[in-house]
Amino acid sequence: MTTTSSKPSIPWLVLLGAALVVVSAILLLAAPLGYVTGTLPLRTALLTVFVWGAYAAAAAAVVSLAGLVLTLRRPKGARRGLALAALSFLLATSFIAIPGRFRLGDPKPPIHDISTDTQDPPQFVAVLPLRANAPNTTVYGGEKIATQQRAAYPDLQPYVMNMPPAQAFERALAAVRTIGWDLVAAEASDGRIEATDTTFWFRFKDDVIIRIRPSGAGSRVDVRSLSRVGGGDVGTNAARIRAYFDVLKAS
Repeated sequence: MTTTSSKPSIPWLVLLGAALVVVSAILLLAAPLGYVTGTLPLRTALLTVFVWGAYAAAAAAVVSLAGLVLTLRRPKGARRGLALAALSFLLATSFIAIPGRFRLGDPKPPIHDISTDTQDPPQFVAVLPLRANAPNTTVYGGEKIATQQRAAYPDLQPYVMNMPPAQAFERALAAVRTIGWDLVAAEASDGRIEATDTTFWFRFKDDVIIRIRPSGAGSRVDVRSLSRVGGGDVGTNAARIRAYFDVLKAS
């Protein structure tokens, strides 16, 4: 008489962790797809579906780690599900980083219009038709906005270049092309460059204007970045201006 030994079962914690990873992936994809296709309003997509996707990813990471530890405690020949637990944990932690890019809950001021010149911010011209249906206006919010910006982003200041405005304009325009924004207008006579940047995940359209003016023997470059939708930008516009100046200074 022969006996056959059955394979050890996969721990239920490992299976639960894998299931939560799948749920998280579905929610994190459904949020931007729902918004881009018009199926979900922004608030629902970002603050409900996307947030629950983050919660599911966090739960998946905890459960998968527990399943991984449980599997490792089994004898070497009975560690079925080890690879699944490890993969689920890695995927869950990577999924957590996706909402982290939006810094949900980050105490940034609820503003979406950032300018290096808050007293005389550059004025959009060419992008106005593109913003015809945008909820956010191009009218600057004045000192109320400026005060919040200075407190949150004191480093955002005009950039002075030691070259005449015509040369500074060409350098500024080249930096726009290098950074990959969609160029809308480049008016050398006005010292004005306008462009649009599209965010990766939710495909938000944010508009940027760059103004070059004479400053002593050189040129002063001011940048304004303005979201089309959303009350607060969780620091996106400020980060965009910093990134642009980094490219400009390196050129």
